[in-house]
Amino acid sequence: MLTNAKIKEIHKLNEKSKARREAGLFVTEGPKMFMEAPLEWVEEVYVTQEFLDRIDREASALTGSDSGDKSLRISEMIGWMETEIVTDEQMNKISDTQTPQGILCILRQPGYTLDDILSHKGRKDDDRKLVMVLEDIQDPGNLGTIFRTAEGAGVSGIILSEGCVDIYNPKTVRSTMGSIYRVPFIYTDSLKDAAGRLKQEGITVYAAHLKGEASYDDIEYGDSAFLIGNEGSGLKDETAALADTYIRIPMEGELESLNASVAASILMYRHYGVRPGR
Repeated sequence: MLTNAKIKEIHKLNEKSKARREAGLFVTEGPKMFMEAPLEWVEEVYVTQEFLDRIDREASALTGSDSGDKSLRISEMIGWMETEIVTDEQMNKISDTQTPQGILCILRQPGYTLDDILSHKGRKDDDRKLVMVLEDIQDPGNLGTIFRTAEGAGVSGIILSEGCVDIYNPKTVRSTMGSIYRVPFIYTDSLKDAAGRLKQEGITVYAAHLKGEASYDDIEYGDSAFLIGNEGSGLKDETAALADTYIRIPMEGELESLNASVAASILMYRHYGVRPGR
């Protein structure tokens, strides 16, 4: 039974990064985030009767050729998972969205290490590593977009400074569109130490910087890491100094810099497109 105490607990998980950190939990909502969640992360699942009825209707209307349909898969998962049915009013109270989708999950936070990132094969047809190193990214949408693009570009993992927005912020989780489940990441209190470890592993560290002499698309990238700074102030001087090489993204007009997630996306896909020995 969903008690008032439990409702308050879930509300805190939605609102407070401290509560999420202390509990080691975070909240996801919607069919997609439920369906893609690693089973070993799932702690609790809440659904409304209306959601169950709709999924069952859609699943029962399917033919054999539709066996891979999302509704059928969700119906099957709910059938063998422990779920709790809640009222629409209760779902509204525990949801972070204006219009809840009828299903909400409490998930266990993963415990990645830098070794996990270094050993992760982000791109299956390429032995090169690519690590994104983010400093003080504050906008949940920007961070979520970087995660989503990182998955698409075959990034090995993401290192975040402690000044970055909480990846488990519900807005960030939604904007990752499920990539939070598949891209390894860590927070660090020392980007200097993290960069030092990357260099020890033979990874070249690049910073997109106004002082960069080489254009980002003139580099033949091998094992690489890209430093991406805060949306407003960019990289701190001491962080930029960690780079082996400064590169620049050419721009017309009077712009000095691009949105952090846009710049990150350009660099990730440039690395994706470059082949060793080209």
